[in-house]
Amino acid sequence: MLVVNRFRVSAGDAAQFRDDLVAAHEVLAGQVGYLEGSAGRNVDDPGLWVLVTRWRDVGSYRRALSSYDVKLGAVPLLSRAVDEPSAFEDADGELNEAIPRNAGTS
Repeated sequence: MLVVNRFRVSAGDAAQFRDDLVAAHEVLAGQVGYLEGSAGRNVDDPGLWVLVTRWRDVGSYRRALSSYDVKLGAVPLLSRAVDEPSAFEDADGELNEAIPRNAGTS
């Protein structure tokens, strides 16, 4: 499973944000089920940053988010992410069936 978190950062906050991003990534990397990840900044728009992590499965990622260390060391930064879907399943296997969340409700 792939998680992509994008962030909008003002030029004056870039240095501190970079430090916070690296620290958050280190906390996430210490969690069970974490496979790999990286952080970066857009080459055309230096105010756009990204944290990309890969997890063994969605359960590993969700359990990591509920860990005490992640709540303290990564969630404050993750809460600053652009409000958009961030978890993606790998397309090289069988994909989950796409069902809207409100399907079957009246």
